[in-house]
Amino acid sequence: MAGKLYLCATPIGNLEDMTSRVIRTLKEVDLIAAEDTRNSIKLLNHFEIHTPMTSYHEYNKYEKGRELVEKLLAGTNIALITDAGTPGISDPGEELVRMAGEAGVEVTSLPGACACVTALTLSGLSTRRFAFEAFLPPDKKERQQVLEELRDETRTIILYEAPHRLKKTLKELLEVLGNRRMTLCRELTKKHETAWQTTLSDAITRYETEEPKGECVLVLEGRSRRELEEKARAAFDEIPIEEHMKQYEKQGIARKEAMKLVAKDRGISKREVYRYLLERETEV
Repeated sequence: MAGKLYLCATPIGNLEDMTSRVIRTLKEVDLIAAEDTRNSIKLLNHFEIHTPMTSYHEYNKYEKGRELVEKLLAGTNIALITDAGTPGISDPGEELVRMAGEAGVEVTSLPGACACVTALTLSGLSTRRFAFEAFLPPDKKERQQVLEELRDETRTIILYEAPHRLKKTLKELLEVLGNRRMTLCRELTKKHETAWQTTLSDAITRYETEEPKGECVLVLEGRSRRELEEKARAAFDEIPIEEHMKQYEKQGIARKEAMKLVAKDRGISKREVYRYLLERETEV
């Protein structure tokens, strides 16, 4: 029989967040695949876990992933852990899960600490819908593309950032997204945990005289749908109604249906569109 892959969440700071189920599983499996064995050995020693470890990280995820899948198919039970938090969330674990699934290996996830969800619940912002972006891409062009995509995002936005890049990232966010309400979370679950409800501009001002410390999670307010609708209507107001109609009719949309769409776009009644077009035809 094939083995099983266990995704085991580890603490993001406070060791008391390690679940008894994860501790038992890490003791029972045949092998633990860890993002950084030097970091994970401290955690395992604390809980007196003596299971053999092997490294699985961003730079060996394909080659090592294939090796681990072969072991799983041969009957080895493997637990995957990351440096902190839930495997597969902003780390190479997602690749191993994909490989295991394609090979028909059973995968299960043992829930626990997760920085993005912890920060979201502390933020005071809407939690019903959110967009998790993890770390922004380091490539300048790709980074700008992601920021542009977030400009009109209506869901709450969650980003990770290292302290030495925080000031630059805050300024980029302000430039592209405009000033937003946000909660800046630091040192989550640790002794000096903070969840500072602020705005992008105020955060920038603070860090002009203060050096950021600790890993950060930024939770930003999304755009309101009403604001986006008003923005769209303003754009439509800049073109004549007859030109607006032509845009739909060129797509093969019948005139009657095009009038409905134009009315909806501009926030007016279909009768107003009809009356305007009739007046224009009479003038001609």
